[in-house]
Amino acid sequence: MTSTLGEHLDAALDDQGPLALVVAYSGGPDSTALLHALATRSPRPAMRALHVDHGLHAESGIWAMHCRRFCESLDVPFESLRVTVDLSRGEGVEAAARRARRGAFMARLREGERLVLAHHRDDQVETVLLKLLRGAGPEGLGGMRERRPLGAGEQWRPLLDLPRETLLAHVALHGLDTVHDPSNDDPRVARAFLRSTVMPALGELWPQASRSIVHSARLCREAADALRDAWAPALDALRARDGSLDAPGWLALPPALRWPVLDQWLHDAGRQAPTSGQREALERQIRDAAADRLPRMGWLDTEVRVWRGRLWALARSGPFDAQWESSWHGEALDLPGGGVLTLGDARLPQAFTVRYRRGGETLRPVGDRHTRELRDLFQRGGVPPWDRPCMPLIVDDEGRLMAVGDRWVSDDAAVLFDGIGARPRWLRGAEV
Repeated sequence: MTSTLGEHLDAALDDQGPLALVVAYSGGPDSTALLHALATRSPRPAMRALHVDHGLHAESGIWAMHCRRFCESLDVPFESLRVTVDLSRGEGVEAAARRARRGAFMARLREGERLVLAHHRDDQVETVLLKLLRGAGPEGLGGMRERRPLGAGEQWRPLLDLPRETLLAHVALHGLDTVHDPSNDDPRVARAFLRSTVMPALGELWPQASRSIVHSARLCREAADALRDAWAPALDALRARDGSLDAPGWLALPPALRWPVLDQWLHDAGRQAPTSGQREALERQIRDAAADRLPRMGWLDTEVRVWRGRLWALARSGPFDAQWESSWHGEALDLPGGGVLTLGDARLPQAFTVRYRRGGETLRPVGDRHTRELRDLFQRGGVPPWDRPCMPLIVDDEGRLMAVGDRWVSDDAAVLFDGIGARPRWLRGAEV
């Protein structure tokens, strides 16, 4: 192992060829050491720095100014990104801040650029221990990957084999000023507790603990990569074009494949993976459910439902006012049950009422000879049970049902909507 941060980066960069680097710069000791070592390298790589201001601390603006001045002293282009940390997902401040930070980096990373992160061996050890305590499998126990795609570019962690003491030695040698985030010392934060209490105790009894944990992580990473060759084709075979997953087929997979298939399927849907206990509960619900039951399992902001033999990944929704109604001329209308109803740029010549299902509604859809109950339309049209209560209904001033979401319209409504050149659209999720 090389003895200094500069020598380590020299070896890492020499293996990569010309790069356009973007340093994730928080102002802390680790990212300060990384930024300084890259900026003073000869020849100096093409680089710029991005700082994320989470707005979670009273001095976060001062920290951003410190980072700007340090970059100016090194003649490194600098940008500070202010983000809003969404705490509504139930994942905790640390995870929510990480999600916001990652989103900011993805939005700013240009094609061909590589985001450089200062994560080191001690960070890797903490990550593996946290994954172990959460019951992770080989993928999680493999820790952080050195390289992975990110937005239009890629993220790179070149320091994962380097102990933190090497970065601190670089800071001390060059007398660099750094930012101190007090949350890093808060024992209520999982990483801070590991860093201040668990790791020193492990180090006293097992001096090689960090090296051994990193070695085990490398073996788990290799095992996870080998397993991917088996579960990735299984996921492709089980997933339908509508994004749902074949439930019996998924249960038939061996556990070593079943769990990563579920995690990747949820990740691709923009949802969060469950804990091992939640996975096991989901499996039991699916196996034990009677034919007329609709199993569901939720965690954080994610919900998985079983319907017609398939798994559906959904955003976890809360209660809403089923008696709500609103006057509507075709403008974008936010619906309390979720989504937006709109006619695009078109507008109706008179106001209609938008409301939810209350029971007893009927409609004769355009082209149908029969007037049908809404329940019959939902069943015939394959509308998922979770969409039925929150599908917007469009009613005229005489109380006649004119349209059901963007699925069915009456003859009279079809004439009206075609006359203005637009049909209702119920936008949900990523469509909004």
